[in-house]
Amino acid sequence: MSKQTVLLSQLDDGILTLTLNRPAAMNSFSRELLHALGAAIEDASFNTEVRVVIITGGAGEKASFSTGADLKERATMSEDEVKRFLFNIRNTFTAVENMKQPVIAAINGYAFGGGLELALACDIRIAAEEARMGLTETSLAIIPGGGGTQRLPRIVGLARAKEMILTARRITAEEALAIGLVNRVVPGDRLLAACRALAAEIAQNGPIAVQQAKFAVSKGMDASLEVGLGIESVAYWHCIPTEDRLEGLKAFKEKRKPIYKGR
Repeated sequence: MSKQTVLLSQLDDGILTLTLNRPAAMNSFSRELLHALGAAIEDASFNTEVRVVIITGGAGEKASFSTGADLKERATMSEDEVKRFLFNIRNTFTAVENMKQPVIAAINGYAFGGGLELALACDIRIAAEEARMGLTETSLAIIPGGGGTQRLPRIVGLARAKEMILTARRITAEEALAIGLVNRVVPGDRLLAACRALAAEIAQNGPIAVQQAKFAVSKGMDASLEVGLGIESVAYWHCIPTEDRLEGLKAFKEKRKPIYKGR
């Protein structure tokens, strides 16, 4: 490990905030940061105290979400090492996407290349007004390698995704909002507060129900309607025998706020 902690982690009231912490390198992904993020995602996936995850690039006027791969480090890699790095970054972002808990991307500053691909792997994206986004790889004579060619068209549509990727264009937060790339745009000094407020709104609900709802939506999207409805049914069945379901009914009857325990 370097003297600097490349990834900061904080858990409060069921909300885990992971902060990419390589500000001098605009939070570009080095091997070390990629490994740290992968380990944090794995740990959080098995932590029953974690109900929602926020991934951000920190605060401050010069903060960035992430500008993608560390190109200085990349220049020192052999072709085989580049392939291994791409394999790891793709698997790490897929692990983010497959987390049972909802994941919110707090996009501050720049989110280019692999940085935007990380945000695409999250369930919800909220951007600061000054944020800039793009899959810029073709300008470097490569293509998005962390899932961008597959996730972007599923979010914004085929034609818009092709335009963004083929031109390597960088777009503003408002442009991203207009095409459905982000859910919301807020002033930069309110970004984390807005993400935490949304995370708290999610975290107050039944944890198992939230996880099963995410699973049903995510896995049903690429299936036929018939198969998707089957996925939904199975996900619902997981909720029926839980203590939380009974607590929800009891709290409704007693006109009080439910106390969910995730079991």
